[in-house]
Amino acid sequence: MSNYQYLDKVNFPSDIKKLSIEELKIFSSEVRKELINAVSVTGGHLGAGLGVVELTVALHYIFDTPNDKLIWDVGHQTYPHKILTGRKDKIRTLRQKNGLSGFTKRTESEYDPFGAAHSSTSISSALGIAVANKLSNKSNDVVAVIGDGAISAGMAYEAMNNAGVSKTKMIVILNDNDMSIAKPVGAMRSYLAKLLSGKLYFSLREISKLIISIFSKKFSAKAGKAEDFLRTAVTGGTLFNSLGFYYVGPIDGHNLDVLIPVLKNAKESRHEGPIMIHVKTEKGKGYTFAEKASDKYHGVSKFNIQTGIQEKSKVNLPSYTKVFANTLIKHAEKDSKIVGITAAMPSGTGMDIFGERFPKRMFDVGIAEQHAVTFAGGLATEGFKPYTAIYSTFLQRAYDQVVHDIAIQSLPVRFAIDRAGLVGADGPTHAGSFDITYLSTLPNFVVMAASDEAELVKMINTSVDINDKPSAFRYPRGTGVGVQLPSIDEKLEIGKGRIIQEGTKLVIINFGARLAECLKASISLKKKGINISIVDARFAKPLDENLIWQLATDHEAIITIEEGSIGGFGSHVAKFLFEKNLLDRGLKFRSMILPDKFIDQDKPESMYKLAGLDSQSIEERVIDLLNSNIVLQKQK
Repeated sequence: MSNYQYLDKVNFPSDIKKLSIEELKIFSSEVRKELINAVSVTGGHLGAGLGVVELTVALHYIFDTPNDKLIWDVGHQTYPHKILTGRKDKIRTLRQKNGLSGFTKRTESEYDPFGAAHSSTSISSALGIAVANKLSNKSNDVVAVIGDGAISAGMAYEAMNNAGVSKTKMIVILNDNDMSIAKPVGAMRSYLAKLLSGKLYFSLREISKLIISIFSKKFSAKAGKAEDFLRTAVTGGTLFNSLGFYYVGPIDGHNLDVLIPVLKNAKESRHEGPIMIHVKTEKGKGYTFAEKASDKYHGVSKFNIQTGIQEKSKVNLPSYTKVFANTLIKHAEKDSKIVGITAAMPSGTGMDIFGERFPKRMFDVGIAEQHAVTFAGGLATEGFKPYTAIYSTFLQRAYDQVVHDIAIQSLPVRFAIDRAGLVGADGPTHAGSFDITYLSTLPNFVVMAASDEAELVKMINTSVDINDKPSAFRYPRGTGVGVQLPSIDEKLEIGKGRIIQEGTKLVIINFGARLAECLKASISLKKKGINISIVDARFAKPLDENLIWQLATDHEAIITIEEGSIGGFGSHVAKFLFEKNLLDRGLKFRSMILPDKFIDQDKPESMYKLAGLDSQSIEERVIDLLNSNIVLQKQK
């Protein structure tokens, strides 16, 4: 039983409107405490939420949500928002089966007007809603909250450029905590830092008074001059002003005495056009261990509140991500042309490890996947060997660049595709479901998938020598299966699969990390007197056509299995079988793929069971297919 003075009485934003500012300060500390307690049990994103507690409280206090639309960028920072908007009692179900999403989700609450899991979408979606309101003669306010890391992405600039000329009122809160997931990179970080380091900068207290006084409806000529001075010389708001925004800031994002009057003035303003309020916050605010951590506890597993120590995996196996990073380092030690690229995910992709060893040869380009891909293309034209490490779900954001700038020009960019397949608690927005399909359709591409960590090493080794076309190798989130790693000299013959075991009648052709489940199914089938062949395809493109021909002529049935959507490996195999008239000879063929739906968050093993890609589902599919053959023979 909780014993919060105010939080226990608050279920929706309307409840906090009855509180005084002094009471809101106590309430904010209670929200922060509840957030720490909840995430210590569930794991998830902590640092970002801790940094926006006061901002969240102030926004819901001033604006009439859900009638006024509050749109959060990414979603990492929305846990306090969920506590305030009718989801307090479910906060300990975060990122679990049938629980709260770790991101904003339209189907979860009317207080989530736009779903957000990938960054830099808030200004675009907010502008769309604001224009819709304008066309419908509605007076609802629209507020977008975007972080300093997310605003560095190209999409955010495109949105600001459009918003500035639209003359449509909307409010953008720039949550500047000097840190997105990792340290922000690029010119925007330096620009924001200058706002607080200029010689003319006043104290936050003094500047807050000035902002509150000038951002009112009663301007004198003198105040107008003060405003121009403040928004340019003092704060450096010229960039946002030039984009058509009315710029205010920076202000202390943890000071409700400042936040509430400024937000109130913004809401009541009759300014025709977008307003930018620059708020300074501290990621991890209020929890000592988060404040001191280099990543500010951005993403955490379950942890002990008193010590800050996070639970470690009980499985003592290397992660695929670290296997990739360590293998690439070994190659880079011998080949000075190898460089690493990531898009704001150095630790998530293992590029932080590579960067420690080769700081001049690792490039974190920020939240800019499109730029990352074309940047890699430029490096490739000059004889370098770029390894672009991007999650499968994030690489989708750069598909045009993959097609136009890399594939058409046949540039040897190597794509290390992490988080392939289903990813667990991050749910459908982060699942790597489509990369097999969207890459295998492209001419001039080599597409590989690792069935275990040893195969991943061999695929990295192989990619080093692919110098005339782009290549990609995909691998899942989590740890390997525990096999011994080969040396960096062991390479694969491009387009050639391997036979794992030989049986009769039916063969499973695996592409990717379902091999262990295939082997598990074969053991159970063997006990039932069914001996099957298993093949690890290794390549979706180019296909091992000779091997597939042999398998088709030696077996009565083929099943392909992959952790991807329709249109991937199985589709290419089916096309080959059809074109060679192999299906006309009575060959039975089935493909096992991800179902045509988005699968909600759960433990990965449960998600794969739901998807029908676990060992039991494989076993059932084998038996069904063999029985269908028997039935057809009897009918003859």
